[in-house]
Amino acid sequence: MSEAHHHVRPWRAIDRRKSRKIRVGSVEVGGDAPITVQSMTNTLTADADATIGQIRQLEEAGADIVRVSCPDEASTAAMPAIVKASKVPIVADIHFHYKRGVEAAKAGAACLRINPGNIGSADRVREVINAARDNGCSMRIGVNAGSLERELLEKYGEPCPEAMVESALNHARILQDHDFHEFKISVKASDLFLTVAAYQQLAEAIDCPLHLGVTEAGPTRPGTIKSAIGMGSLLWAGIGDTIRVSLAADPVEEIKAGFDMLKALGLRHRGVNIIACPSCARQGFNVIETVTALEERLAHISTPMSLSIIGCVVNGPGEALYTDIGFTGGGKGAGMVYRAGKIDHKLDNADMVEHIVGLVEAKAAELEAAKVAAE
Repeated sequence: MSEAHHHVRPWRAIDRRKSRKIRVGSVEVGGDAPITVQSMTNTLTADADATIGQIRQLEEAGADIVRVSCPDEASTAAMPAIVKASKVPIVADIHFHYKRGVEAAKAGAACLRINPGNIGSADRVREVINAARDNGCSMRIGVNAGSLERELLEKYGEPCPEAMVESALNHARILQDHDFHEFKISVKASDLFLTVAAYQQLAEAIDCPLHLGVTEAGPTRPGTIKSAIGMGSLLWAGIGDTIRVSLAADPVEEIKAGFDMLKALGLRHRGVNIIACPSCARQGFNVIETVTALEERLAHISTPMSLSIIGCVVNGPGEALYTDIGFTGGGKGAGMVYRAGKIDHKLDNADMVEHIVGLVEAKAAELEAAKVAAE
């Protein structure tokens, strides 16, 4: 935690739901483990080089876990190379073809995303579960409102929270009956009301970790807003152990959005949190242009820290009190730099981007050195 945020504020605390902990490869999910952020590749999995290239981009953006779809034998054949090249655990997305699940587990997948109910007979389900167990592979039961079992739709008349939860618990029971407990569950819908209600009910019904998402949320801006409202309300209530923001966009945008949600709720801290005013006629410099430039120039920093960029002295000094580094616009082409909440030096607007980037990089190096020394 950055030095400017060391005060305990009980009204900001989120009491996380108590769930049991599982492992997705080297990453813990559930219990007291940090909430993880994941995305999914959209390359052809059979094209190992293209898929590895996209995984690398997701890793650089901070992804904790990456999922790849395995719709055919060519995809699972590429999995050993993909798993070997990846620095993060790989989840294999399996539907209908039980053999793909067995192949993916043997190929080194850390987790299988599967619905036990859609891969065939009890023998086939048992074979996939045994392959997962033998290869140290966990599972995610992924329930979607758009693909509920026919009998549940007939029973309830339409997709509803009760139908989704019943589907999830039925699938969980299959795994539990085979003494397999390394699983997490998701109950996603494109309707955020349905999504939130389903997760709320599921959270009360079972103690396994929950994977949050509003499925098929849409393009970047509306999809992020929709996801933030639905997933944000659940996270605020303490529900959720790993998240995926489903956007019709570059998967890297999903990771950025996921971390932004967790940062806003104080649940994860990664990279530079830029606090900036929307700008108005009082601004002493072009705030929007400056913040856009800083966001791009500081994207490589993963160290948690805060930076305030405020156009004038109305709120600038107050915001700077609570950030690691702050810049407040003044007059005559210059403003004031704050460090750890205190006035430090004056800075010409013309030099501000380069100068602030240098200050942030130096602060990040200092924080990383302190972290290493403490370990």
